[in-house]
Amino acid sequence: QVQLVESGGGSVQAGGSLRLSCGRSGIIYSSSCLGWFRQRPGKEREGVAAIATRTGSTYYTASVKGRFTISQDNAKNTLYLQMNSLKPEDTAMYFCAAKTTPFGDWSAHLTYKYWGLGTQVTVSS
Repeated sequence: QVQLVESGGGSVQAGGSLRLSCGRSGIIYSSSCLGWFRQRPGKEREGVAAIATRTGSTYYTASVKGRFTISQDNAKNTLYLQMNSLKPEDTAMYFCAAKTTPFGDWSAHLTYKYWGLGTQVTVSS
């Protein structure tokens, strides 16, 4: 059974940093992509960043480029999201996810099969 567990969320002031971690247990067969998503109250889930498991290529939504970095440690089965220069609009619940279908659109959340329960990030001004 595959489990994804996020950690590292919290409350910070604008300009601060947080590093989210996503530990995974179980074997994800044919994983094509690992991603971070976020969801604000009343809003649709939004793709933040993703990494292609085969090539290591990374992808970011425009609003976080240059501030967030996605990475993975395969030895530890852990996915990371380093978030710097945080802004109040980054406040959201953050989720990690794993996709097993062919790569396609990394930000299409409905194409991801496995999800964690999320970790809250709150940025105050």
